[in-house]
Amino acid sequence: MNLSTQTKLLFLPGASGNTSFWHPVADRLEHPGERVHYGWPGFGPTPRDPAVNGMDDLVARVVADIDRPTALIAQSMGGVVAIRAALEKPSLVTHLVLSVTSGGMDVAAMGGVDWREALHAGAPALPRWFADYREDLTELLPTIGVPVLLLWGDADPVSPVAVGERLARLLPRAELHVIAGGDHNLANTWAAHVAPLIDRHLGRLAE
Repeated sequence: MNLSTQTKLLFLPGASGNTSFWHPVADRLEHPGERVHYGWPGFGPTPRDPAVNGMDDLVARVVADIDRPTALIAQSMGGVVAIRAALEKPSLVTHLVLSVTSGGMDVAAMGGVDWREALHAGAPALPRWFADYREDLTELLPTIGVPVLLLWGDADPVSPVAVGERLARLLPRAELHVIAGGDHNLANTWAAHVAPLIDRHLGRLAE
């Protein structure tokens, strides 16, 4: 069995915890790795876990599930979890795919619209701790040595292209793709375009 068949593809949702968000992409990927669609405890269809009460608990849960070579494929705030997991388990995280994430940076300073209150107004039952997390990871980003695919859209008011451009400068092995007309849900709505980019990216080795 080769490395690609042993690799886990761990799909992380955004702040809503929508475990089906990445399904259109995962179904189109040619990569043979096991697909695992992660959910946030207490969000969406994922049952609450009394042991998960903040971002540190959530990252610890994800890190514990990285038990073999793993590519982390993350949407929006899920990208912050992916970055922190990559920092904590560099020996097993082989690739990152970050779609319209904040990257642990001040998105508002780069023109991003604050989405938090709208999210909670539409889904008041969601725990607030995930969306309200604001740790600055900027200084740690240059230490991430694995290949990183950055997916952005030029019609996303939440995480504008300037955020992706800054991440591309800070991450040593990053490649930025900007999709014309893509908004904050581009990884779902543009799945037919996104999946081949991810397949090509996963073919790059983490040297």
